[in-house]
This record gives sequence, structure tokens and C-alpha cells, in this order.
Amino acid sequence: LPKGKGPFPAAVMVTGSGPEDRNEALFGHKPFLIVADWLTRHGIAVLRADDRGTAKSTGDFKSATSPDLATDAEAAVAYLKTRPEVDRKRIGLVGHSEGGLIAPIIAARNRDVSYIVLMAGPGLPGADLLLMQEELIARATGSSEKDIEDLKRVNGKAFDMIRTETDTAKLRREFTAFLLDATRNSPPKDKPAGMSDEAFVNAQVSQLLSPWMYWFLRYDPRPTISQVKCPVLAINGSKDLQVPPKEDLAEIGKALAKGGNKKVTIMEMPGMNHLFQECATGSPEEYTRIDQTISPVALKTMSDWILATVKK
Repeated sequence: LPKGKGPFPAAVMVTGSGPEDRNEALFGHKPFLIVADWLTRHGIAVLRADDRGTAKSTGDFKSATSPDLATDAEAAVAYLKTRPEVDRKRIGLVGHSEGGLIAPIIAARNRDVSYIVLMAGPGLPGADLLLMQEELIARATGSSEKDIEDLKRVNGKAFDMIRTETDTAKLRREFTAFLLDATRNSPPKDKPAGMSDEAFVNAQVSQLLSPWMYWFLRYDPRPTISQVKCPVLAINGSKDLQVPPKEDLAEIGKALAKGGNKKVTIMEMPGMNHLFQECATGSPEEYTRIDQTISPVALKTMSDWILATVKK
């Protein structure tokens, strides 16, 4: 809570993919701790929570998909409405990465959400986004063009199978056979030494057909984004290799325009990566080597926009 007398505008923080604590601690950084501290010092109350099944939160994370996690963040909004320190008409969501996919799910159906901030939130279908991410990161980390083309061919086919086959038992059989054949014909470089082809493929199948990944690869966020009527700030780092900024922000903008939402600010932040660190290449390999947790420019952009929005 900010210092002084409320009620204050408020933000619910929504973490990125994977089991995250309330600080979104990753790669030696705690970005949500920094964002929460900054917003609070600028008059905005902040609620953060450990993801379900993580740190001090109960529940089962492994079985959860993004819609399940959306119900958790929505419960946080409902809780803030009970707090006398919070202005219940000025509660918004700040979501990073997957959190920027979850925020529109909530805002599209819940008019209690007065604004959303999408920090590198996906605007592209999950399978398309993941293919682009894999290609960009592979190129940044020195993979050959042949290896990149092999990766795109195999994973493109795999993702198409997941998107189109609704019989999950049949999908598992055909998917396993396809990946086994691909692994034998073109052994991937990330296969651990001494690991059998079968064990390697089974691990891949388990990951790609897990509840979260299966849902994500089949999900197109654009129809949901088009239903969001509250003010939206969408920001991406210009060097983000996980959520490519130009393609992603363009799709978010088109989806919001299609729904008639004119209360939209879209910004590509120069020189920043997926974590909104000022960086050299944007490669995930840099994340731990950069001392900065999050750029002051990104922090100021968010706080200025939220304060201007809630004043209206």
C-alpha cells in the first residue's frame, strides 16, 4: 500500500509461464518485486501472489492451464474490492508474458477490471508464437540455418498435429511415432548423451501434451483481446526474442481495433528484452548476466500510464 490516505487505485500482478512466486523470481532477478515497489511509491496499491502450488500458495500447478490461472487472478481482483484502502472502481491487471495473455481473458468477461497492462503479452496464436520464438533464439545462440530449418519443419508439423487432432489418445500415438521418426532421421543436438531415442521422445511428448502446453498451442488470443473494452497498455521490448514485438503488438492492436476499443496505447520499448532489461542482443543467455532487473523507462511508462488512466 502507498503511504497516505486512500482509497488508492490498485494493480493485481499476473506472472509469466511456469510456477512463479510473487516476485516472479527468475534468472537471478525479482522483477515483480521491483515493479510493485515502484508502483506503490507512485500511489498505486499492488497485490502479488505466489502461483497456485508455488511457495506459500496451495493447489496443483501441474494440472493448471491459463484459464485456471485466470480464475486465480480474478479472485485477487474480487479480494481487492473488499479492502477499504482500495478504490474498487480503479482496479487493474499488470501481466507479464503469460500474465499478458491471462489479463485479457479476465478483462473480457469482468467489468470490474478498469485497465490492463500487457508486458510482452502474446497477441499471436500459441503455436505460431512458439515457432517464431524457437527460430529467433536458435539464431541468436548460433545455430546453423540448416538446424533452424530442421527445427521449424519438425516442430511446425508437430504443432499442427496438436492444433488439429481432437482425439487425444490418437494424437499421443501419432505424435510419438512422428517424433521418433524425426529423431532417428535427424538426431537433435539437445538430446543428452546416452539417452535412448524412445526416452527422449517420451519426454518431449509429455511436455508438449501437458495440460498447459496443449492448451497454449491450440489457443488464439485475438478473439478474446477483441472483447476487451477497458483501457489497454501493451508494451514489448524491441529485442524481445520470446514474444517478437513487431508481429505481436500489431496483432494486439488489430484485435483491439476490431472490437472498437480506442483506449489503447501500444509501445515498442527500444533496446529491451523479454524481461524489459536494457540489453545487447535479447538472447535469454543474457538475462542472468545483466545487472539491471527492469528498465526505469519501462517502470515510468507503466506508472505514468496507469495514473493518467485511473484519473479519467
